[in-house]
Amino acid sequence: MDANGILNVSAKENSTGRSKNIVIKNDRGRLSQAEIDRMLSEAERYKEEDEKQRQRVAARNQLESYIFSVKQAVEDAGDKLSEQDKGTARSACEDALKWLDNNTLADQEEYEHKLKDLQRACSPLMTKMHGGGAGGQPGGMPGGMPGGMPGGGYQRNDGPTVEEVD
Repeated sequence: MDANGILNVSAKENSTGRSKNIVIKNDRGRLSQAEIDRMLSEAERYKEEDEKQRQRVAARNQLESYIFSVKQAVEDAGDKLSEQDKGTARSACEDALKWLDNNTLADQEEYEHKLKDLQRACSPLMTKMHGGGAGGQPGGMPGGMPGGMPGGGYQRNDGPTVEEVD
């Protein structure tokens, strides 16, 4: 069998000395060059459409991911958010999920617009939840001792020391 899938078979009858050759081609079920060219041209023609579809699906997935991450963050918020704020976030997420269910054929721009709307609604709550409004403790040290050492002076330590080695 050669590289093109062609099998040459020879048979010889020993008693009479007759021989016959037969060529078996494996062209059944194979694509012709015309069919291959047609498929390549169709792939080129639909390439842009496929890219738009990929971007549309990515935008939908991004919106869906944001919805579920906000819902999870609200559930994990504990007492960082008031029940009213949690209800506002849950309601916005549920509305967005209903919109997703009713607009399965929306285009990329519609999904992106809906994501921005949801982010505008939830961003203040996320900022509040992640400590954007919480203040830190004044003074440099946890116990409120700004100087660092009690008594304010240098204490001598005759024990072993640790030096940095590069």
